[in-house]
Amino acid sequence: MEHLRETEEPNSGGRLAGKVAVITGAGSGIGRAAAVLMSRQGARVVVADYDAGGARGTAGLVAAAGGRALPVTVDVTDEGSVAGMVDAAVGEFGALHVLCNHVGGTDPRKDLDLLRMDMDEFGRAVDRNVRSTLWGARYAVPHMIRAGGGSIINTASVAALVGDVLQTSYGAVKAAVVSITKSVAVQYGPQNVRCNAIAPGAVMTPALEKNLPEDVIEALKRGNALPYLGAPEDIGHTMVFLASDESRYLTGQLLVVDGGMTMQSSAAPGRRAMLPG
Repeated sequence: MEHLRETEEPNSGGRLAGKVAVITGAGSGIGRAAAVLMSRQGARVVVADYDAGGARGTAGLVAAAGGRALPVTVDVTDEGSVAGMVDAAVGEFGALHVLCNHVGGTDPRKDLDLLRMDMDEFGRAVDRNVRSTLWGARYAVPHMIRAGGGSIINTASVAALVGDVLQTSYGAVKAAVVSITKSVAVQYGPQNVRCNAIAPGAVMTPALEKNLPEDVIEALKRGNALPYLGAPEDIGHTMVFLASDESRYLTGQLLVVDGGMTMQSSAAPGRRAMLPG
């Protein structure tokens, strides 16, 4: 993520000029990339994160490049905190046009297979992924309607689309995020509020690099159709597209951004060696 410090000047006539965006989980990784990229396209950004230092760090990157960012400390598992985040955005910038519900995840040490999963972790997963998405949208939608429309971008996961040997809770709650996305899109489309979701595959965030051994990372690469894993900016650029008017006719959709992981046959990496040299 160091290369984000070498940002170009914000584009006052950019794809997101005049828009106000709130991004949760923006203190690092994909959320940080999205905040910087949206700022480059002219958006004023609320950088929301549980880690106050991380939020300030991202806001500093935006400000250093000439953009406008407001760091906000938020606990997305607390409804009042989410409401306060939205109020802070409108109070600072006067409107709200884009919401990225990006915070999520589970603890893979506790979120195991069916017989060994920690049910308390399941409850935390619902709060962190499902309730937070509902609350974010619930408090953002009225402001978007007043602004003449808006775009909600929810972070799901390829885990919502496939089975796995662990993280049972994670797959379930991300599937719920996809369902919520469709409902919000249908309910508020007539008011010009769009709602879409992104399902990232393996992305080289600091958390992934820190927690996965090199052999597992190499195995993930082999599982992709492309010869590399994604970078946070790959998801961030997708968020910029969904935030912009370029995607004005796109709502209720799940964009799978996974390097071809979920569409590739499990036999493909091995069978590739059968091709004539």
